[in-house]
Amino acid sequence: MKYGRKVHTKSVLADGKVLVTGGCCSAAGNSTELYDPSTGRWTTIGTLNSVRQFHTASLLPDGKVLVTGGTNTVLVLNTAELYDPSTRSWTTAGSMNNVRKLHTASVLDDGKVLVAGGENETALLKSAQLYDPSTGKWTTTGNMIYARAFHTESVLFDGNVLVTGGAPFQVECLNNAEVHDPSTSRWTTTDNLNNARPLHITSLLTDGKILVTNGEKYQVGPLKTVELYDPLTGRWTTTGNLNSARQLHTASLLPDGKVLVTGGTNNVVVLNSAELYDPSTRSWTATGNMKYARLLHTASVLSDGKVLVTGGNGNTVILNSAELYDPSTR
Repeated sequence: MKYGRKVHTKSVLADGKVLVTGGCCSAAGNSTELYDPSTGRWTTIGTLNSVRQFHTASLLPDGKVLVTGGTNTVLVLNTAELYDPSTRSWTTAGSMNNVRKLHTASVLDDGKVLVAGGENETALLKSAQLYDPSTGKWTTTGNMIYARAFHTESVLFDGNVLVTGGAPFQVECLNNAEVHDPSTSRWTTTDNLNNARPLHITSLLTDGKILVTNGEKYQVGPLKTVELYDPLTGRWTTTGNLNSARQLHTASLLPDGKVLVTGGTNNVVVLNSAELYDPSTRSWTATGNMKYARLLHTASVLSDGKVLVTGGNGNTVILNSAELYDPSTR
């Protein structure tokens, strides 16, 4: 990439290119870049209207990308922007009712985008809002039961949305989970996780279950525990532990149904290791190491099944490097 960046976002576009937006630090803040897998090259494109980090990016059904909130390092933002791949340009997309960073965003079955939780300048949020691409308008929806940041949000096969865990830094973590029903705009609690955790990752598996990996235990450090949520029963069960405790990592669902976890930190060093989860055996195996140790990076599954890892924080510097993982060679 042209710029080193961490806490940025990535989106795999309809044409297979990868859009990277914002992040920290220096010139990366409002810059955007495109990766073309057919050439292996990066190009810089139109800049965001606002510097952003800790924001979200959602690929809409029409191929555009909605970016929401975050911080410009001085203020927390309520603004949103749309990227149009046909013009490679950004336009404003209204404002949320609440400023927020460290929130989540999911594209629902009807094409609307659900934004939930996060933080403003002083407090955690339980509020949620909907963006309608057909009108370009934001509306409020039901509040979550618990205020949370550093959580995850997953759209289930039935169209409902599962939110898990979270917490602010240096505050006791949450082990609760709740489900949003878009048809009623209501949130209901579901079974608690076995471990309280923020800074974790969730992956929707091919059988509809949700895999939760790692995260942080309050006043202890990164976890190696892993859990599965079954939407049919509303229950959590433990599954095989990772070989390395880690947080601030990535998790990517591969075409063969396995999950690739990369990098992160064990709170002693930044990791370059990677592991594969096999749902059929519920176990983890080590796979090839990345060239560079990194945390707060992104990982994108490309149309050919390879995984593109970009940026992040190394042991001493913010990285502009990118790497490809090929599942066929492992």
